[in-house]
Amino acid sequence: MTSPSHESRMTKMLKRGRLADQSTIGGGRRRKVEMGSLGRAVYTLGLWIRETGQAMDRLGCRLQGNYYFQEQLSRHRTLMNIFDKAPAVDKDAFIAPSASIVGDVQVGRGSSIWYGCVVRGDVNSISIGSGTNIQDNSLVHVAKSNLSGKVLPTIIGDNVTVGHSAVIHGCTVEDEAFVGMGATLLDGVVVEKHAMVAAGALVRQNTRVPCGEVWGGNPAKFLRKLTDEEIAFISQSATNYTNLAKVHAAENAKPFDEIEFEKMLRKKFARRDEEYDSMIGVVRETPPELILPDNILPDKAPKAPQ
Repeated sequence: MTSPSHESRMTKMLKRGRLADQSTIGGGRRRKVEMGSLGRAVYTLGLWIRETGQAMDRLGCRLQGNYYFQEQLSRHRTLMNIFDKAPAVDKDAFIAPSASIVGDVQVGRGSSIWYGCVVRGDVNSISIGSGTNIQDNSLVHVAKSNLSGKVLPTIIGDNVTVGHSAVIHGCTVEDEAFVGMGATLLDGVVVEKHAMVAAGALVRQNTRVPCGEVWGGNPAKFLRKLTDEEIAFISQSATNYTNLAKVHAAENAKPFDEIEFEKMLRKKFARRDEEYDSMIGVVRETPPELILPDNILPDKAPKAPQ
């Protein structure tokens, strides 16, 4: 569900009824596009219906008195406090809308927490450094302490890559380490700098994965040494995800009007691959505004006189 502040912001944009930005379409032509009045009316009507439905539900609960059963609507919150602890996320970090950051969690500059991730710092703290990526559907949690009484927060260093659907529980992953997709790291595990845990591995409690080694299997054990190229890949992977996160952050920050405008452009100027068209027997005409002059196409440059 949309927050009240977000709804009011979108409503104001709809009342303005005009895109602030202009878009350049082929051939240098510039157009200012207005959102259709029908689209504004339908969106506003939907907003009124949702608000009216919520008000009627509250009124019905009051009329039922002590006999009512109120269904709790779960509103997803990307950042959520727990007890007296609140997440501290750097302004340059990317947190996907469907991720959940709960409690005593710190996320450093340029890091990214991707779609469906849960980072839950309730009974202990979680620290995620700079330039680290926690990929889709991964879980990061903590342990209050182990059987010997050792406190087990989760500490993830700088430029770390954690693959999709990994589980990291009460352990330490040092700078520029790599945790593969679907790997599970149990309480007390330490993955040293430039070490790699292979996809699907189960690393047992209190295991240390030394620098420059690949561990894999269930239970995980030493497989081989990392090559120089693989060590370089770990750093490059973190950089790639930092850049990719900027693209996703920009897309998620787009206002409603801009999203609708782009949908209209895609529908109007949608083009298929020529080979695809030929296979299904479709002939498409290129809109005049998308046809470039011959003199700027490299393969049609005029030949110099002999």
